[in-house]
Amino acid sequence: MPFKLTHLLALPFLLMAFPADGLAQSETPFRLIVTHLEPPLVPNSVMDLALELGYFEREGVAVELVRVQQTPSALAALQAGDGEMANIGVDALLQAIAAGATDLRAVTSPNTSLPFLIAARQEIGSVADLAGARFGVGRIGSLDHSLSSLVLNSMGADIEQSQIVTLGQPNVRAQALAGGQIDATTMSIGTWLSLPEKAGLHVLVDQDAYFAGAPLVNKVNAVPNHVLQQRPEDVAAVVRALIRISRDIRNDPQLWVDAMTEALPDADRAVLTDLVSSFDASWSVNGGMSARALGYTADWLYGTEDFADTLPLRPKDWVDFGPVDAALETLGTLDGMDPADR
Repeated sequence: MPFKLTHLLALPFLLMAFPADGLAQSETPFRLIVTHLEPPLVPNSVMDLALELGYFEREGVAVELVRVQQTPSALAALQAGDGEMANIGVDALLQAIAAGATDLRAVTSPNTSLPFLIAARQEIGSVADLAGARFGVGRIGSLDHSLSSLVLNSMGADIEQSQIVTLGQPNVRAQALAGGQIDATTMSIGTWLSLPEKAGLHVLVDQDAYFAGAPLVNKVNAVPNHVLQQRPEDVAAVVRALIRISRDIRNDPQLWVDAMTEALPDADRAVLTDLVSSFDASWSVNGGMSARALGYTADWLYGTEDFADTLPLRPKDWVDFGPVDAALETLGTLDGMDPADR
């Protein structure tokens, strides 16, 4: 049956059917705040699919997804007590803690790599050709602007030699590229594959090259300290469920294609098949909490314009490895994917 928002609205009634001892800690739903209104075409979709396919239930935790638009709303909901965990950008988490939300901690990351690429008009044959070209960004200093600058610098180019055009959201930038209003921009691979018309366009910097130039952790699942203290078993159960589904999809990519086809009936199955092949190294089979990657991400963010007046945090001030390490004690660690380096 296709995934519908009404499934979430009906969840409290469904929970009544489960015996109390089937839950990790209590009958109170564990509310996971996400910043998408439907399962996204990226590995973060494991949060939606873990609910739809029963992974949370099998770990004994009653998860309810709370859907909002964009990270600021997710942070506001988490701080207002409207959820126990939120999937947010690392940049937003660091800024929130610096602004006084010192009880928040990152505990897992469902996506271990950036699913981004730089697409361009056919005339832009190399990154050197971006000099003088119109490059679309969300805004000056935005994450996509800063990330693309890092990637291009690693390839010997300078984004500041382009004509920077501020356009807002990725889908708007993609449409502007297709319409000839700009010459290049950064977008997710899902946005690229979903573009209905790609004539005259090509991928200038593919997903692997983009991540190689910017090996950052983009988003994490954060929880307040009081949740870690009052519902540790539920937090651990959520982390285990996300690791289990990530491993299952890594072993059988068709699982993701089938589940996303059910969740998004209008999605092109061929596009989903292409997407899942590009995500081969992106599943957080060890929880996505590499200490080295998180440290690199924070160090880089503190050097960007948005953090010019922000004092750097120590890792212990924004990360808690406890829940993911507890999950790995049960599940073991898989080599060759996201490292569990502590």
